[in-house]
Amino acid sequence: MLKTVITPAPAYRSIAFALLGCIALAGCQSRGPDLVLDALDAPAKRMVTQGAAKKIIVQNLTRCEHTNPKMNLRVAGVGEVTATDGTVITVPANTALQRKEGPLSYDLYNECTKVMPPNAAAVSTDKVPVIEVDADGEVVTGFIVADNYFELYVNGKLVSVDNTPYTPFNSAIVKFKVKRPYTMAFLLVDWDEQLGLGVENMARLNEPWYLGDGGLIAKFSDGTVTDSSWKAQTFMVGPLDSPTDVTEKGNIHFFNKLGRTYPSVKKPACRDNCYMVHYSYPKNWQSKTFNDSNWPRAYEYTDEEIGVTTLTAYTRYPEFFEGARWIWSSNLVYDNGVIARKVVR
Repeated sequence: MLKTVITPAPAYRSIAFALLGCIALAGCQSRGPDLVLDALDAPAKRMVTQGAAKKIIVQNLTRCEHTNPKMNLRVAGVGEVTATDGTVITVPANTALQRKEGPLSYDLYNECTKVMPPNAAAVSTDKVPVIEVDADGEVVTGFIVADNYFELYVNGKLVSVDNTPYTPFNSAIVKFKVKRPYTMAFLLVDWDEQLGLGVENMARLNEPWYLGDGGLIAKFSDGTVTDSSWKAQTFMVGPLDSPTDVTEKGNIHFFNKLGRTYPSVKKPACRDNCYMVHYSYPKNWQSKTFNDSNWPRAYEYTDEEIGVTTLTAYTRYPEFFEGARWIWSSNLVYDNGVIARKVVR
């Protein structure tokens, strides 16, 4: 039974019609007897940009406590680019890190802080702060690796902000106190150096125009793991020879013209004149009541496809990620901004 919500008449009618339509289309997800879902989200606004962004943050958002010439430390800057409709877009994303919001992630492995336990047995979670979502909930511990940046929300509350948004590659531990059912929502960003073009500078390959890719893997003490049962929606796609190469099929933002994963993926010919297609982030996407039922499922990827077979922040601790799968949207390489959500029952 749905909980009664008292609102002004026009708003009440909107909610009622949305719920009736949702039920008729079998689009509502059951999330507990006392929870009214937000109405099905409308298709996101599509925006197109071309060329590089103007840097608005040139310093590195990553703060390293030391310098090491052997460390893969690249600059995580921020830019702004204007779409063809006049919308000013922050790239690669408008993040809690740059806004200085939320608790910074607690390190499992991080070269910048010299937290590098030799194995899982040497890791202690005792000092990881517990973020309270529900006072009478259970404490859930999670282990997270994101390529490159993550923010984790639980029932809309920000519980962890990746302290290293680009490189060196790090991994994190999180603890939160919550009651079931609850919803996790990750903002995921594949960072880039040629801002507005979705392109990295891969010095070790002598490749200044490298497409890069993303990925998330996480496992939690209550048995929750990342896999294809999650939802994953993309909000930035590129670089593209033409914005018409991205098509919308319902709420799926679809692009596979040049491939989805390495090594088969191809590069566009456009270079500095490439396009990016952006989609507006919906209101309340972090919340427990946001209706993601019409979002596409997450895609699972192997260690080889993600390129993490030698990533120490991950491979050193296999026990912490056993049973979890790397996930992303349908295009691992060209989709650069993704939201992943999961209802835990």
